[in-house]
Amino acid sequence: MKISFDRLAVLSAIVVLAFSAAMAQSAGERLANNHSMATASSPDQPVTTMSVQVKVVNVLATVRDKHGKIVNGLTKDDFTVTEDGRPQTLKYFARETDLPLTLGLLVDTSMSQRRVLGKERDASQNFLAQVLREDKDKAFVIHFDREVELSQDLTSSNEKLRAALQSLQTPQFTRTRGGGGGGPWPGSGRGSGHHGGGTLLYDAVFLASDELMEEHPGRKALIVLSDGVDMGSKESLESAIESAQRANTIVYSILFKDDEAYGNSGGFGRTGISIPGMGGGGMGGPGRGGRRFPQEHVDGKKVLERISNETGGRLFEVSKKQPVEQIYSQIQEELRNQYNLGYTPSAAEPGYHKIQVAAKKKDLVVQARNGYYGDK
Repeated sequence: MKISFDRLAVLSAIVVLAFSAAMAQSAGERLANNHSMATASSPDQPVTTMSVQVKVVNVLATVRDKHGKIVNGLTKDDFTVTEDGRPQTLKYFARETDLPLTLGLLVDTSMSQRRVLGKERDASQNFLAQVLREDKDKAFVIHFDREVELSQDLTSSNEKLRAALQSLQTPQFTRTRGGGGGGPWPGSGRGSGHHGGGTLLYDAVFLASDELMEEHPGRKALIVLSDGVDMGSKESLESAIESAQRANTIVYSILFKDDEAYGNSGGFGRTGISIPGMGGGGMGGPGRGGRRFPQEHVDGKKVLERISNETGGRLFEVSKKQPVEQIYSQIQEELRNQYNLGYTPSAAEPGYHKIQVAAKKKDLVVQARNGYYGDK
């Protein structure tokens, strides 16, 4: 009996082990078959991968007290930001004193600037020499009159920038296309085709923002030296401002006005020029571009002020009390004392969105751009 019982136990154990092995094999085959089916069906039913892009809006801001002195040492809790009237939560905050800087100098070389061009050149050279760090920052030089020309592409070389500034001169009546110390505009098929009646200010801002600034990250600023009176641009004032906003570029304007150049210069005065895009026809038809007949007086100061205010910059006016060297020192101080505020919009929608940045503390004034475009 004992021997029979042992045999029975052994046989039972063998049966159990065999059954377990069969079940395991069956389960493995099912898993393998399922895997094979999934593999076989994957070309017909591809796995969908979802990627979510979070839109972050960055706003560079400068803060001053009631005496105009720049205020440092603030935190993100000292600011409020609204977009289209809706409060936003700041998720990013930094003092941008060390971030690389991309600068563009836009110099008006039209006939109304011929008496002040030398001062502009000298002050601009000194400014670039002081503000640019060769290992981090870059700058370019554009001059504009009846055409827009890139005198020097982006570079960190003060020597190249100095040479470009020294080559600037007002146009001569014998000047041929493409001459006068600058190359034709590169890229996008525009070439040197931005020729117009005399002062292509709006075209210069548009091209600098759209073709040079937009592709570069970090802090970006244009400095425009002009009397603010445009004549003959293909782009409108609105499109010039929009291009700077899309490129997240601040525009500082330096109003360099020579009153003696108006009305007493043998025909170079420009009183009564209409703003392109805001009425008025042109020679050769009503299309964009070309010289516009006088329609209404244009206040160049208001034009420059609007460009700067809507992009987060400032307007400066050269005078005996405020020479251009002093203005450049103020711009340099601003560029080295900015706050970077970042937030994710609560309602990410295409189109233009109005931004309002304010300081919670009284008597503090925040300088920042007033909007952005959400469709890019």
